[in-house]
Amino acid sequence: MDLVLVFVFVWGLNCVSCNQPSDPNTLVMIIENTPANLDPRVGTDAQSEFIDELLFDSLVRKDEHFHLVPGVAESWEISDPQTYIFHLRRGIQFHNGQPLTARDVKWTLDSMLNRTVTSLKTATYKLVDRIDAPDDTTAVIHLSEPFAPLLWNLSEGAFGIVPYGSGKELSSRPIGSGPFRFVRLVPDNEVIIERNETYWGEHPRIGRVRFTVVPDTTTRALELRKGSADLAAINSLPPDMVRALERERNLEVIRHPGTSLAYLAFNLRDPILQDVRVRQALAYAIDRGPMLHYLFADAGRLADSLLPPEHWAYNGNVQHYPYDPAKANAILESAGYARGPDGVRFHLNMKTGTEETTRLMAAVLQQQFQKIGIALDIRSFEFATFYSDVQKGAFQMYSLRWLGYSNQDPDIFEDVFHSASFPPQRANRGYYSNPQVDKLIEEGRKSLDQEQRKRIYAEVQQIVARDLPYIDFWYYDNVMVHSNRVLDLHFGVSADYEFLTTADIAQ
Repeated sequence: MDLVLVFVFVWGLNCVSCNQPSDPNTLVMIIENTPANLDPRVGTDAQSEFIDELLFDSLVRKDEHFHLVPGVAESWEISDPQTYIFHLRRGIQFHNGQPLTARDVKWTLDSMLNRTVTSLKTATYKLVDRIDAPDDTTAVIHLSEPFAPLLWNLSEGAFGIVPYGSGKELSSRPIGSGPFRFVRLVPDNEVIIERNETYWGEHPRIGRVRFTVVPDTTTRALELRKGSADLAAINSLPPDMVRALERERNLEVIRHPGTSLAYLAFNLRDPILQDVRVRQALAYAIDRGPMLHYLFADAGRLADSLLPPEHWAYNGNVQHYPYDPAKANAILESAGYARGPDGVRFHLNMKTGTEETTRLMAAVLQQQFQKIGIALDIRSFEFATFYSDVQKGAFQMYSLRWLGYSNQDPDIFEDVFHSASFPPQRANRGYYSNPQVDKLIEEGRKSLDQEQRKRIYAEVQQIVARDLPYIDFWYYDNVMVHSNRVLDLHFGVSADYEFLTTADIAQ
């Protein structure tokens, strides 16, 4: 692969977007984009879900090994495969002083199911028949059929409990019961949260967090170097900048293996991309190893599944696509896609956000596809516009990441590959449809036998690897750059903002 990466890091540029921290009790954290919607029932982008985890509580939580442990529900039992009984902690309050009760849990689910709010998450709970709240500390969820992923879908990231009666206004004025409370949001500028002094669990040590929105990667690095910010969101800086910042005396770098997955998605309603032979040719034309090496300094592992290798349902025995442009050319020729006089078989369009490494990755794909006679046109948009087009299916190709917590339960296969999960219901944004995959996914979600589910999802992974609605690129390592002012930073594989609940600031 011919890979030319020109990286210019101008340390002397003025950081016009920075405001020097004035409050020693405020941690300034750089994020790439404004959260799209801070209502936990609605927001599905990374920033919304990560910040929501700090503002809202979930019924259950995941420990560092992805086992489900108590949250607002201090215990629960499954009286039969379709009935889950949750016993809630007493004394929990929302940020407005209102007590959190089973009525709020019921409303959170009911408001999605009855369309009080319009949400992609509604389909996640489609098998919920009804929710009962017989008293303040008991919530009973009745299912229309067995649904093994239910508990996972009631954990942080997927689920946040909102006050009874909350409607669409919650997106701009979020009120939760989490360790932090909302202060304000200024689009394209900042989000501010502060410690919840009445939190039922261990209180954060940081008094206030200001999330500063900085879309440009060079500017993010400059803010860290100048001391205008305390840390950047995990994985928000390219490896070259990380290496440069690592030499700064006032900065430190933390690395940890991660599970967030980079992938390339196709619109299977497109006349060209609906041909599986085209998708397979594209897979053989992509040289992932050098891309990971040069663009991301080997800070990751090549992927062959939505699930990470550590997952109990992971199956690596699937069809692989090693870099082979000759084979890609032969597939396209046999499929009848002949080269024109200019050597081009056809054009494809790839939409991206404005994030630098994503645009560089698209430029590399453009070079690689050119070798097999495909002209790739790249169109970059600010993130809100780009993500809106992705959700509406207004694309031929795009690349995004599945964040670490998203792909830690095999229910993700229903979310992204079941034919009943087309937008706006769920996240099958490429409109992939395979009746055999649908049948297997439905069997997997009904079984409470983990070994049986493992066999089912192994077959799903084999079929999806053959059909290629996605091309899996790699699982990112989690990398964070922070100032020496920040203490006790501990984060795991999910790349979320949970570490802010235990971190501290040197005084």
